[in-house]
Amino acid sequence: MTSKKILIAGAAGFLGSHLTDALLGKGHAVLGVDNLATGNLANLAHLADEPRFTFLNQDITQPFDPGPVDYVFNFASPASPIDYARLGPETLLVGSAGTINMLNIARKYKAGFLHASTSECYGDPEVHPQVETYWGRVNPIGPRSVYDEAKRFSEAAVTAWNRYYDVDTHLVRIFNTYGPRLQANDGRVISNFMMQALAGEPLTIYGNGQQTRSFCYVSDLIEGIIRLAHTDEHTPVNIGNPSEFTMLECAQEVLAITGSKSKIIHHPLPEDDPTRRRPDITKARALLNWEPRVPLREGLERSLAYFQACLAARSK
Repeated sequence: MTSKKILIAGAAGFLGSHLTDALLGKGHAVLGVDNLATGNLANLAHLADEPRFTFLNQDITQPFDPGPVDYVFNFASPASPIDYARLGPETLLVGSAGTINMLNIARKYKAGFLHASTSECYGDPEVHPQVETYWGRVNPIGPRSVYDEAKRFSEAAVTAWNRYYDVDTHLVRIFNTYGPRLQANDGRVISNFMMQALAGEPLTIYGNGQQTRSFCYVSDLIEGIIRLAHTDEHTPVNIGNPSEFTMLECAQEVLAITGSKSKIIHHPLPEDDPTRRRPDITKARALLNWEPRVPLREGLERSLAYFQACLAARSK
């Protein structure tokens, strides 16, 4: 494959940094852009001596010109409930002005464009598992709306730039993903359970624990995204693991791989928290010849050393 110049917005984040590694591994040059609102330069520290990687500290809600690029991956956004609750207006701006700025860069340089959307576009779904043709059930003024509606607006913008300006756009709807570099304090299920179990603290389950999620290991997700970037598909594609776990089942898996004796405690379910979440990946299987390969137990084992290091750093 010919080496490309690739811009990754949100490169210092969990997914952006793994995508950066994968594309560098394929021989491309990467310009990583991030304003570090939620990204962490530690995720890119291993690239300090990599000549094909350049980092730019830039807020994408402000227009800028990176120079000619062949492809734009837009992964810039707060993504965890803790972060977008803290940065509500910023989340809305990056999903509107930020997305449009990235689309305009792709349009100017006739670059390909892939936007990281989310299963949150489906809200608390009435269709299960979720298929790409389902329009969703989202509260537009609830506590999660700053994230959900920013992502839904982004999908509309990405589709418009394809329809009106012929930008070669792609949309991936990402389901729950985990692995090394996931923020240890981000309030998401896997990071919460892993850190609590390793610290010997009670595992916090919201509601009765029967709500479900489908957890995809990060390397599987990145492989699916890169495959999607090479297609002619412009409508959304679900990328995630269709293996569905209740919160109680996930907690038991974490206790098993950590060897923790932590108890499980229950707290009230947050407002608008989805009760079910599972991707239908029929489209990804047919279009990309892709499906996840790493089961939850193995993925948690691969993530264990990272969360142990996070706990050790927190204890210093």
